[in-house]
Amino acid sequence: MKGVVLAGGTGSRLFPLTKITNKHLLPIYDRPMIYYPIQTLVDAGIRDILIVTGGRNSGDFLRLLANGKQFGLKHINYTYQEGEGGIADALALAEHFADGHKICVVLGDNIIERDIREAAERFRRQPAGAHLLLKKVPDAERFGVAELAGDRIVSIEEKPQHPKSNYAVTGIYMYDATVFDKIRTLVPSGRGELEITDVNNAYIGEGTITCSILEGWWTDAGTFDSLLRAANLVAALRKQPGAEGARA
Repeated sequence: MKGVVLAGGTGSRLFPLTKITNKHLLPIYDRPMIYYPIQTLVDAGIRDILIVTGGRNSGDFLRLLANGKQFGLKHINYTYQEGEGGIADALALAEHFADGHKICVVLGDNIIERDIREAAERFRRQPAGAHLLLKKVPDAERFGVAELAGDRIVSIEEKPQHPKSNYAVTGIYMYDATVFDKIRTLVPSGRGELEITDVNNAYIGEGTITCSILEGWWTDAGTFDSLLRAANLVAALRKQPGAEGARA
């Protein structure tokens, strides 16, 4: 399985911090934000990784990450997203890189406490389809929300006013190679973007989607409040006894 980190966008909710840099290069406690999703993939046993970035500061990723030696990697792949087409539009740029393999996609502002190795191994054994990581949250209306029947996802609604559950779809998605065919069928939403929720609902329609509940804490870092929360969570984790070199 290959890994894709989506780190494009303008980061408008974090302006003026993002006026002169990409959001994913901002610090989360003691490391740049982009380090965390890369480490999530590495900890899941994924070594072939693509960074999708964009905007005026895309070259800074190469200067910061180079070939990924600090993560034990020999090489990192890069590609460039023009404009603001949404998550699914950014993912479409990974088709050549995926080359028919399964992929694990992590949004560049997603920070987690523990690893996803077990979920990744489960998806490696899954014949086809998709696998999503869910997390119970108090503010589900901020996210894509999964409606569950037992341990099965029956629908996903994007940022609903009245969520059908408290389970948010985290920014960690695992897909087979048909994801790119599904993206090609999408039409822009009211926001003018190709929505990843529409991709996930296509897998639900096929009956090929599975899910796991993410253990430990999870946060995005796309707003001032969540950026601060992420830094505080990581700081607390670093200061735990025996936490030297902790993964997060």
